[in-house]
Amino acid sequence: MTTVLIADDQPLQRFGFRMLLESQDDLTVLGEASNGGEAVRMAAELHPDVVLMDIRMPGMDGIEATRRVVASGDRTRVLILTTFDLDEYAHAGLRAGASGFLIKDAQPEELLSGIRSVATGDAVVAPSLTRRLLDAYVHHLPSGSGTAVLAPEVDPRLSSLTEREREILTVIGQGWTNTEIAARLHLAESTVKTHVGRILAKTGSRDRIQAVILAYDTGLVKPS
Repeated sequence: MTTVLIADDQPLQRFGFRMLLESQDDLTVLGEASNGGEAVRMAAELHPDVVLMDIRMPGMDGIEATRRVVASGDRTRVLILTTFDLDEYAHAGLRAGASGFLIKDAQPEELLSGIRSVATGDAVVAPSLTRRLLDAYVHHLPSGSGTAVLAPEVDPRLSSLTEREREILTVIGQGWTNTEIAARLHLAESTVKTHVGRILAKTGSRDRIQAVILAYDTGLVKPS
């Protein structure tokens, strides 16, 4: 059974999510929070597998709440909800430690699949969508903002990677799925999964989405 905490400031939205989730035999809702502060407190008390986190809430927003939930060191994972015109907030949420994000008008089956994926440690966003979002975000960064990017060959976060692992991290950042990596690099898909697991472990990335962000941050992938 996968347990979920719903964090959204709209009562009708929370009601809809609860009805959908509780229609599934393998999902159960532990509680509802109407703002980020409540979400942090309830996550600490209830230890849900997944927090379904809205971004725009009164008081503490979903980004800060995500940062605090993740920083607690608990097993709880956060699935951010956003809209296409708030890409920069989705990116900030991922940096705060969210395991993925979905568009608020996603189909019910997409939301259910996303929750199940996050609960098992996978990313929930299609790599191609992730790359488009990050590309759009990077292009809109104010001049001089952000952290300086080191050349890939000197960035310490990449120092422990083998040449093959660095190659695979690069194409992960370019939006390739495991199946595409296996086919294009002539590897068994099980081998690709092993490489991806090692990349995540060596770089301290929580999941595939964090690895995509790392590929951008280190300059392995440039915005298109």
